[in-house]
Amino acid sequence: MRQWFIKGPALVKPLLPPRRTLVKEAGDFVKLKQLLKLVFTNITQNKVRTFLTTLGVIVGTATIFLVVAIGKGGEAQVNEQYSKLNVGTIIVMPAQRGKIVDPLTKADAELFLASENIAQAFPQLRGNGDISYNNYATTGTFMAVQPAFQNSNNLIVEMGRAIEEEDEMKRNRVVVVGAELANTLTDGNTMEIVGQSISINGRRFEVVGIYKRVGDSGSGQSYDDAVFVPYTVGERFLLGARANPTINVQATSLETVQLAIEDITNSLNENHRAGGAEQFRIMDAGSRLAAAQETARSMSLLLLAVAVVVLVVSGIGIMNVMFVTVKERTKEIGTLKAIGAKKQEILNQFLIEAVIISLAGGIIGVILGFVTVPILQYFELAALPSVSGVLLGLIFSVVTGVFFGFYPAWKAAELSPLEALRYE
Repeated sequence: MRQWFIKGPALVKPLLPPRRTLVKEAGDFVKLKQLLKLVFTNITQNKVRTFLTTLGVIVGTATIFLVVAIGKGGEAQVNEQYSKLNVGTIIVMPAQRGKIVDPLTKADAELFLASENIAQAFPQLRGNGDISYNNYATTGTFMAVQPAFQNSNNLIVEMGRAIEEEDEMKRNRVVVVGAELANTLTDGNTMEIVGQSISINGRRFEVVGIYKRVGDSGSGQSYDDAVFVPYTVGERFLLGARANPTINVQATSLETVQLAIEDITNSLNENHRAGGAEQFRIMDAGSRLAAAQETARSMSLLLLAVAVVVLVVSGIGIMNVMFVTVKERTKEIGTLKAIGAKKQEILNQFLIEAVIISLAGGIIGVILGFVTVPILQYFELAALPSVSGVLLGLIFSVVTGVFFGFYPAWKAAELSPLEALRYE
């Protein structure tokens, strides 16, 4: 009997829902509980078959997770590499090695500055020679640079000081050593070299500082394995007539890089009659960064496609196993239908079974992926685990279970009770 409560002039219904609703909800809960119990019983009764079915999903999910991790690691590696070089940097260099008929000069750098799209331009010289300290000698790279080059290329002094304007003006024979070369020359005791003299191609230079390790500079040059001297010093004492500079240009912004390149090209055509701009290479770090990122993304998509193929194959395995399961349990399905089980309940039973198998495989696959990442990193393969990798792996595994498990489940739900009971 429905009860009513009086509160003032208004009649208020009880807060609890009607008894019929509670009974229905309790019945649905019991059915769901029984359904899940039946599903887990069927899964655990065939452990070997369930494991073999899950194995494909495990491999596919782990592959997707690792593909995303490798892609993230590759992108991070590219960004770190190019962070050492401003994306607004433009490098002008000879198109070929050897003697150039009409080489670049310091005057070209000054002419480039006439462009409203260029903020800085400074030349640099590069050569190879014998570098020695105490009783140790090696063949290495020396670079002659102007002080502005250091800030532009994120060269930060770890010990001592950097190359200064006074060194450039007075042609002080000083040198700043890259981190790796300093470590090599001193057998790991880098502090001892600051204030000492080293020899470059037989000429003595005072070491005034050591740069922090920067890795790949992004311009195809390793600054860690080089020594740096003032531009005027390198031009006079190390290269002389062989001096063939490269010019580093800084555009005013990333948006003006292409305009700056056009201005550089026009300037080279006007001032180098022997071959114009065609005898030089003009590279901008921004386009190289974009190209490298695009390559990393393309590789990730390719590997992801392979992982999806693995999951599709494992999904076909799930479908085959589900068909076998339906055949084996035909009489059971007939009995369930005979005692009143609906098509939807039969469908749900087999579908939930497929989803649980694929989800379990997905979770194990993600765990396997996390375990594998340190192994990849040990072999110096960049891999960064990410939430997107976990979600993508699990979503693909569940979708695989639902997609390939639906048809066998639907076939089971469509079986006629009489035909199912007669099945031998």
